[in-house]
Amino acid sequence: MTSPQEFLGFWETTGSAKTFTHPLDPALLDAYVPRSARMLDYGCGYGRLTAELTGLGYRAVRGVDVSAALIARGRREHPELELMRCPGFPLPFEDGAFDAALLFAVLTCVPADADQTAIAGELGRLVRSGGVLYLSDVPLQDDALNRERYARFAERYGTYGVFETPDGGVFRHHPPERLRGLLREAGFSVRKERVGVVGTLDGRTAERLQIIAVRKPEPSPGPASG
Repeated sequence: MTSPQEFLGFWETTGSAKTFTHPLDPALLDAYVPRSARMLDYGCGYGRLTAELTGLGYRAVRGVDVSAALIARGRREHPELELMRCPGFPLPFEDGAFDAALLFAVLTCVPADADQTAIAGELGRLVRSGGVLYLSDVPLQDDALNRERYARFAERYGTYGVFETPDGGVFRHHPPERLRGLLREAGFSVRKERVGVVGTLDGRTAERLQIIAVRKPEPSPGPASG
């Protein structure tokens, strides 16, 4: 299995200097994940949320990202954190190695269906049965600017909701059911949703959708037939 590479160049150059703005909801996380949990921050960037989690008292947090530039920045800014560059799948962890995982504003940076499915599936492998995936991402927006750029780039990328930014980034906003479906296909069951407004990389605001999902138990093998 491989990892999304097609749009990685932006995150090795212009994107690696961005200030990320998608906020953690500590109360929502605290309701589902204990401080002792083994946690994976997938798509950690420069470790912003990895550091916040550690500051909140989560004792076993690891951050992973595909971008060498972002991980290098994270190691400079947060040398105390466990940050790792992993450019491909499978990640170097055993099945069920984590009690919880974060997927924060990651799918919006990964436009292709197959790459999104691969990420969700890998987190389904890594989060133990009964463990938690905390996803926060950007659904389709209804303002004029976004509707115009969705329509303008739909033919180029073959998906309504994918768009380019003037600085060279390619992003995707999703129908909420797309996000829920990815989690279901990866073996998770949605337990809680919350909406709100967040800042974006270009200084605007957007509605966001947060989802708490729980990894369903693997089905027990049936009785052996004789």
